[in-house]
Amino acid sequence: MEQTSTNTPPFFSVLVLNRNGERFLPRCLEALAAQTFRDFELIVLDNASTDPSLEIVKDNCPGARIVRFETNLGFSIANNRGAARARGEWLALLNNDAFPEPGWLAAMARAINENPGYAFFSSLLVQAEHPGRVQSSGDILNISGHAWSRDNHTPLEKACHSPGEVFSPCAAAAVYHRQQYLAVGGLDEAFVSHHEDVDLGFRLRLQGCRCLYVPDAVVAHIGSGTYGAESDYTVYQVQRNVVWCYFANMPGWLFWQYLPAHVLATLFFLAYYTLRRQAGPVWRAKRDAYQELPRVLARRKQIQAARVATPAQIDRALDHQLFGPFLLGRRFSRRGRG
Repeated sequence: MEQTSTNTPPFFSVLVLNRNGERFLPRCLEALAAQTFRDFELIVLDNASTDPSLEIVKDNCPGARIVRFETNLGFSIANNRGAARARGEWLALLNNDAFPEPGWLAAMARAINENPGYAFFSSLLVQAEHPGRVQSSGDILNISGHAWSRDNHTPLEKACHSPGEVFSPCAAAAVYHRQQYLAVGGLDEAFVSHHEDVDLGFRLRLQGCRCLYVPDAVVAHIGSGTYGAESDYTVYQVQRNVVWCYFANMPGWLFWQYLPAHVLATLFFLAYYTLRRQAGPVWRAKRDAYQELPRVLARRKQIQAARVATPAQIDRALDHQLFGPFLLGRRFSRRGRG
C-alpha cells in the first residue's frame, strides 16, 4: 500500500487510528487491501495498544507505516501527528472499526477531481451490524452549537444518495486536503475526542472551505466500539466540547444572535442527562468547559482574526430548527465514534 518511490508522494495518506483494536483491525485492513484505487500509503497510528494489534498489522500489511505512541494520546493528537508524517496530498482518516467498500477511495478521488471547489469530503456511513441502515450522510451543525449525523438510523433506500454540500464529515471516514488541514491547525488537541471533527469543519469553513458529501464512498462503521455511544465518557466529552466549539468558532453577530439558543440547549441537556442518571458527567462537562473559557476566548481571537468567510455565509450552512432533530428522535449530542 505504501508508495515505494520516495520522490512521488501518494494521492492519499490513509490514517488508521487504533487502540486495542484486535476485534476490528483485520476487517479494516482487509477492506483497505481490496481498494480499487491504489495510489495511497497506509499509516497505522497506535495509541499504546496492549493487545496484538501491531502484530496483526505487520502480518497483514507489511508495507504499512506503524507509528506507535507510548501513551494513549486520544483521537485528536494522534491524528495530528499522523497528518504531520503523511506524504499524500489528501488525508483519509479512518477508524479501526470502519470498513470501506472497495470503491471508497476511487469515489473520493473522482469527487476530488470533479469538484475542485471543495477541500474536505464526507463518506456515506452505514451501520456495520445493520447494513440496511445509515449511520451518517454528513454532519449537520445547529445554531445552538450542537451537531448530529444526517440520516442516522434511516433505512438505506430512504437516505440521501445525491452528492451535495454538508457542514462537515464524520471523521470516522473522512477526507481532507492535507495542507488545508495543517493550515488550520488540524484537530483541536484540547478536545481529545468527540465533536472535534465538527470543530475542525467549522474552522475550515471559516477559511472559506466547503465540504462535499460523496454517496458512492460507502463505509460500514460499528461506531462507539471503544467508548460507548452514551457512556459517561462520551457524554462528558461531547457536552464539554460543544461549548468550546461554539465560543471559539461562531463568528461575529451570529455568536450573539444564537447565544440564547446555545444556553437553552445547555439547560436542556443538563436536565436530560440528569434525568438519565448521568448528572455527574454532564455537570462536570459544563463546569470544566466554562473554567477553560479564557483559553478558548484567546483561541477565538486568533481564529476570527484569520477568518475569510462572512457570518452570513456561515449562517447559510447552519441548521436553524433548535429542537426539531431531537423531537424527531435524533440527538444533538453526537454518537461516539471511537
